Amino acid sequence: MKVSTVSPTLISVLWTKLFSRHCSTNPNLTSLFNKYVDRTDVFSWNSIIAELARSGDSAEALRAFFSMRKLSLDPNRVHGFLIKRGFEDDVGVGNTLIDVYAKCGYVFLSRKVFDRMTERDMISWNSMIAVYAQNGLSTEALDLFSEMLDRDVNYGAVTISAVLLACAHAGALRVGKCIHVQVIKMGLEEDVFVGTSIVDMYCKSGRVLMARNAFHRMKEKNVKTWSALIAGYGMHGYAKEALGIFYEMNNAGVKPNYITLVSVLAACSHAGLLEEGWHWFKTMKNEFDIEPGVEHYGCMVDLLGRAGLLKEAYNLIKEMKVKPDIVVWGSLLGACRIHKNVELAEISAHKLFELDPNNCGFHVLLSNMYADAGRWKDVERMRVLIKNHGLAKPPGFSLVELKGGVHSFLIGDREHPQHEKIYEYLEKLSVKLQEAGYTPNLTSVLYDVDEEEKEMTLKVHSEKLAVAFGIMNTVPGTTIHVIKNLRVCTDCHTAIKLISMIVNRDIVVRDAKRFHHFKDGHSGLV
Repeated sequence: MKVSTVSPTLISVLWTKLFSRHCSTNPNLTSLFNKYVDRTDVFSWNSIIAELARSGDSAEALRAFFSMRKLSLDPNRVHGFLIKRGFEDDVGVGNTLIDVYAKCGYVFLSRKVFDRMTERDMISWNSMIAVYAQNGLSTEALDLFSEMLDRDVNYGAVTISAVLLACAHAGALRVGKCIHVQVIKMGLEEDVFVGTSIVDMYCKSGRVLMARNAFHRMKEKNVKTWSALIAGYGMHGYAKEALGIFYEMNNAGVKPNYITLVSVLAACSHAGLLEEGWHWFKTMKNEFDIEPGVEHYGCMVDLLGRAGLLKEAYNLIKEMKVKPDIVVWGSLLGACRIHKNVELAEISAHKLFELDPNNCGFHVLLSNMYADAGRWKDVERMRVLIKNHGLAKPPGFSLVELKGGVHSFLIGDREHPQHEKIYEYLEKLSVKLQEAGYTPNLTSVLYDVDEEEKEMTLKVHSEKLAVAFGIMNTVPGTTIHVIKNLRVCTDCHTAIKLISMIVNRDIVVRDAKRFHHFKDGHSGLV
């Protein structure tokens, strides 16, 4: 007997008709669709979305659109259909598309949708500002908020929270303070979400005491509020204070969550509190019913690595119940660099090459280790590898806020209007640094070039330019705040520590990992 087969296309068409008629009354049909229809078939999804749209059920059409997005299927075809059906003029559809494109990684398409919308409501503006802020595009977020104000569009707690996030990323403290004043005028300071955003903004802008004051003024606090302050103290190196807030949180009857424990372990890691870190890592499951995740393991690997316990850190990775990610292996690689363990560094680096083959930073870090060890053939091999794969290291830059404006510096930057004066000032500082006992750390330069060229490269690192600019343009006694997108190099850390003594200034540098405080020639808490 011959058995006939039914084509997947016909199944999809039939399923579409059933789905479109009964989806509102039978939610189980969605699971049946996932079971019997090829979920990777764009035609199936487009058919369903089309039928739902034709029936006038835009809400269900968009739910299907979200399901399609989760499978990483191209949303552009669906958007084209929505345009043809006239749905793009629907403000609700437009708002959803802004969110969908952003979650697919197409921020520029989110903005295209936003710009083409014939009608926008407060949600439209909030969504676009939040997209920018969440993707680190702080300037764009603040510019759009400025435009929102110019157009007299109403805004509320959601808008404020997104703008504060943008201020936190950019270190735009002056703008953040203005927003805080506006929050008080609007009576939103007691809003738990806005209050938490204010705490987070002050922490990430280097003002942890202001964050603490804002925290205490809040009448209502949730687990995110407590976690934000714990994380803030931790990233500034105030581990004991962070743990104190954690104990206070427990006494207040607020149960910590996954992120809270990450913040606690990160605080222990930054301060080198090995015993406390191990205690909370080992008890988090029994005491709080929180299973250690990859972020918790990452903190512990970092903590062990900083303590020089590289083998213990490596063994912990091998025992992990979850798959180690880039952060975990990256923490081990960074520790190997500090303690000059090339063997484990090579293991870590090759794992990182597998996880993220296009990330030049890992190749550069391993190459730096080879350079430290004088293995110039391996350095050249890494250089060729980087070149052959077309990899490029993201440029390091440093930011300084001054009078409401944010000034950006690259290594060897000569684009800033004051670059000539900055270089002259650095030359004068260089003499005083040598008198204070400073010796350039030439291993912070990657390649096997002559010593003089290495010294010249170190002199013009972005964080040194930013610190010099800050000192030149502020009155004596003012604390200098610098934000860097990458890690502060060893040489700059040493130099800035001495500069703080020479010019009698407190200097705070926020890099990709934490805050560094410099005062009177020492690094630590100020």
